[in-house]
Amino acid sequence: MVAFAPSPVPLVIAGEHLAGRAPQHDKSLVRVRPGVYAPIADWSPLAPWERYLARVHATRVRIRHPVFCLESAAALLGLPLFGEPRHIHLLARGARTVTRGDVVAHAFLDSRAAVSLRDTSATSVADTVLDLGRVLPPAFGLAVADAALHHDEVSVESLRGRFAVQRARRGSRQIAWMLSEADPLAESVTESISRAVIGWLGYKRPELQVKFRYEGVDDRVDFYWRRRRTIGEADGFGKYDAGDPESSKARFIAEKVREDRLRRYERGFVRWDSHDPFHPQRLDAKLRAAGLILERAPNVALLATLRQASRRSTPASARDG
Repeated sequence: MVAFAPSPVPLVIAGEHLAGRAPQHDKSLVRVRPGVYAPIADWSPLAPWERYLARVHATRVRIRHPVFCLESAAALLGLPLFGEPRHIHLLARGARTVTRGDVVAHAFLDSRAAVSLRDTSATSVADTVLDLGRVLPPAFGLAVADAALHHDEVSVESLRGRFAVQRARRGSRQIAWMLSEADPLAESVTESISRAVIGWLGYKRPELQVKFRYEGVDDRVDFYWRRRRTIGEADGFGKYDAGDPESSKARFIAEKVREDRLRRYERGFVRWDSHDPFHPQRLDAKLRAAGLILERAPNVALLATLRQASRRSTPASARDG
């Protein structure tokens, strides 16, 4: 049975408000969408993708038996989101795509498999991955595909099989590239996007999640270039919790000890953060400084897609694993 991600905030429906005043006049509430509100104290700290998930749930309670697709399905299925998408996406009941406010009902050429929970449905993980792979910048599509491969029912082979029977041609080359690169060993959005950029810069594809045992300790690293004996580590959002300085300090010290241990036995070590892949020259400089050598010319066209305007209404922060 599918388990959709729950709303990150409690939702207050107009007509069900028990505080003695209409919700639109209650300063403790913020409007999520027409007729649906949330406590402002719960809403304010939310990350962009969490606000989007709340908007999806607010739509769910106002529309009869919706079937969500694209980013809205991804939000419910726990797949990566990038910033706060502009629109709520539904499958159309008719033959035309219709937009009303921030809700888009899509009429697709091909049918979609759906998964359901009570009165809500979303396109399947496989269909959601393929739909987003057609419209997102390629590195973002790869991050969605990598994350989907952590679902038991999804594999690269099943995605290829589903793609093979679809008639729509939009984004087909992008989908083919995404499926050739997708890897279930990627553990975060930062790792997925980094892997795409490393290849587009012209470096050899690294091995993922390689294990070492030095000084009686087991260590696993994000990336490893075996011929160069060089380790790469991609730090995602949330690795060090600013709200818990003591825990953050302990984590930082442990990471430094780990890095020093690995440096004693391997030739090179390079670390970058989640922003560096969006500045390819910056990532390139770090990789070169670690001793890595280009194997081919950079793919300028694909690197340029990192600057594409995505389908979001807020900056390109990402929910990271």
